[in-house]
Amino acid sequence: MSNHTGDLRRLTDGRQALQADCARCAGLCCVAPAFVASADFAMDKRAEEPCPNLRQDFRCGMHETLRERGFPGCTVFDCFGAGQQVTQVTFGGDDWRRTPAIARSMFEVFSVMRQLHELLWYLAEAVTLPRTGPLVDELTRARERTESLTSAGPDELATMDITSYRKETGALLQRVSDAVRAGLCDRAPDHRGADLMGANLRRADLHGASLRGAYLIAADLQGADLRKADLLGADLRAADLRGANLEESIFLTQPQVNAARGDAATTVPASLTRPEHWADSTTNAGRPAPRGRRKRRR
Repeated sequence: MSNHTGDLRRLTDGRQALQADCARCAGLCCVAPAFVASADFAMDKRAEEPCPNLRQDFRCGMHETLRERGFPGCTVFDCFGAGQQVTQVTFGGDDWRRTPAIARSMFEVFSVMRQLHELLWYLAEAVTLPRTGPLVDELTRARERTESLTSAGPDELATMDITSYRKETGALLQRVSDAVRAGLCDRAPDHRGADLMGANLRRADLHGASLRGAYLIAADLQGADLRKADLLGADLRAADLRGANLEESIFLTQPQVNAARGDAATTVPASLTRPEHWADSTTNAGRPAPRGRRKRRR
């Protein structure tokens, strides 16, 4: 077996470790982030303040009815396995309730770790994509470097310039995107960072388009062709993807899919799971667009 083949298998298999395991986490996503009352959350919560629905065992007290009670934002969030990494590895199994002195550090590290794990997901996907053979060595080094950072101590992680690191890694991922979309880029639209909130893109030909960091909140993408479209960091909250083809889209994540609306005719990449709430997509047809914007991903 060649070294490249071995690297490919290792990177692909590594995505399995980037799945959230709430049983091994200290409820970090229910404490560290802040949220405001909106279509995504039924109330305000300050950063580092435990959600009132968080139980003593770090489980959600209304997990099965979050959407019905006005908390669809909670069902969308995914830490890419950062929660258990911080709890079990960075802090050695300790938690913020048992040792209040580590609380702030734990919450700060969680934010950085989630971004590192998200980058690991993109890097693992990148090496599986067509036409990326020449970039395998660089992707392997980037993966190994990112993995080493996830094993750093709390102080190093808390002071890490994660924004610069994302930008640096994003440049490599952009080269991957360009390689995958080669031959399509000349005719495909470039909507990087575009404000397409509520846009009418029904049945749009977005095959090979760049939608990296685009705001597609509540956009109408019914029946759109999104094959080989770069969706890294695109905000798809309340976007209507009924009947859309995302089967070969690149850098699409589970949180993005969960935040959108779809139906049985929507195709998604094999690595992602069709959200349960898509089975009743008409229920959310009149749902207002969420307030606020997320930071753009690079």
